[in-house]
Amino acid sequence: QVQLVESGGGSVQPGGSLRLSCAASGIIFRFSFTGWYRQVPGKQRELVAEVTSGGRTNYADSVLGRFTISRDNAKNMVYLQMNSLKPEDTAVYFCNARSLSENVWGQGTQVTVSS
Repeated sequence: QVQLVESGGGSVQPGGSLRLSCAASGIIFRFSFTGWYRQVPGKQRELVAEVTSGGRTNYADSVLGRFTISRDNAKNMVYLQMNSLKPEDTAVYFCNARSLSENVWGQGTQVTVSS
């Protein structure tokens, strides 16, 4: 089974930027959707952004215009560029890859936006 490992999280001031990376141990091209979700304590995990194998993207309204998701099938990588970060973006961010038969999650990476 493919394993996903996130990196790039950390602490940043409001207005700052971070780039999250998700490395897959196997071929991600077979996954129709790859994306980033986030979760804060006491709340459900929510979709941040996703990209299809064909390059179509979908974003949560709260991050539209600030975050950009990309996918490199040749390198088996998924990225999330986060700009103009806000305190409400603070969460654990999870990488996800799914198809009709598989739904794989990474272990998560913490993003903290605070002054």
